[in-house]
Amino acid sequence: MPKLKVGVLYGGRSGEHEVSLMSAQSVIEALDKEKYEVIPIKIDKDGRWQDQIIVPDPTRSSGLDVVFPVLHGPYGEDGTVQGLLELANLPYVGAGVASSAVSMDKAFMRSLFLQAGLPLLPWEVVFNYQWRSEPEAVTRLLEESLGYPMFVKPANLGSSVGVSKVKSRKDLAPAMELALSFDRKAVVEQGLEGAREIECSVLGHSHPQASIPGEIVPANEFYDYEAKYQSEDSELIIPAPLSEEQTKAVQEYACRAFKAVDCSGMGRVDFLIDQQGNIFLNEINTIPGYTQISMYPKLWEQTGLLYSELLDRLIELALEKHRERQALRTSVF
Repeated sequence: MPKLKVGVLYGGRSGEHEVSLMSAQSVIEALDKEKYEVIPIKIDKDGRWQDQIIVPDPTRSSGLDVVFPVLHGPYGEDGTVQGLLELANLPYVGAGVASSAVSMDKAFMRSLFLQAGLPLLPWEVVFNYQWRSEPEAVTRLLEESLGYPMFVKPANLGSSVGVSKVKSRKDLAPAMELALSFDRKAVVEQGLEGAREIECSVLGHSHPQASIPGEIVPANEFYDYEAKYQSEDSELIIPAPLSEEQTKAVQEYACRAFKAVDCSGMGRVDFLIDQQGNIFLNEINTIPGYTQISMYPKLWEQTGLLYSELLDRLIELALEKHRERQALRTSVF
């Protein structure tokens, strides 16, 4: 059997560029070279593609059998690259255009979760123009509807880039400025003191499956960028010390969240558990981290699926999804 040509797409125009480089290195090293011819395709921070195998003309034959996007954040995880790959009629790993877009945008994502009846903490959306024109009114709104502490996040970013925990009014303005330097809108969420951070990996297409959950004990006050990628003091506990009932609830909610945004392939779903044991869904990541310390592959490894086997399964799902789309009618005649 000839080897499948797998294009690993990484880098990108995002605040998560460096995380993507680390993830891609792990994926490239772990892909079975007996099965795959791996073709790295890097996108620089300014958006230039180092290998023109796909762009600027996505309709020409690329020679690739499947693309594995390892792009985090805007211009990679938000449906833009997925749209390009659809135009090129190339199979690709992960969520489609619409699913990627709504999952990247924490405001749209939460609206779909709410519609699906999933448990969420209260939140507000603040646009740049609102903060610039009426900062005092926005401050009063957030204090009245959420209170302190609260978390301020760019709506379209991940890896905790631009995220701040706000404990008092004096911290709110710097947090808003930081978040809005990365995006035109911010999502502000009610905070929980002493909350536990739980993550669950989901894998599949029509019938998604959830891994065992894991717990993160961050080195810092919350699981910020430094705690995720720079500190060695954050602790990952797998499996998470949860009751059987809590474990089943997390897995059920994770699969429901996956379906709510019509995800495919992979997704890491994050939760918070308060001191009374109540579970709250936080967000879904459609292209989770793939570094050696990332939770997504670690959770599957502890569930019984090794890293290289996980990559095999994701490629199989990409080809399955592509065959499904190819079978659809494109003409009324």
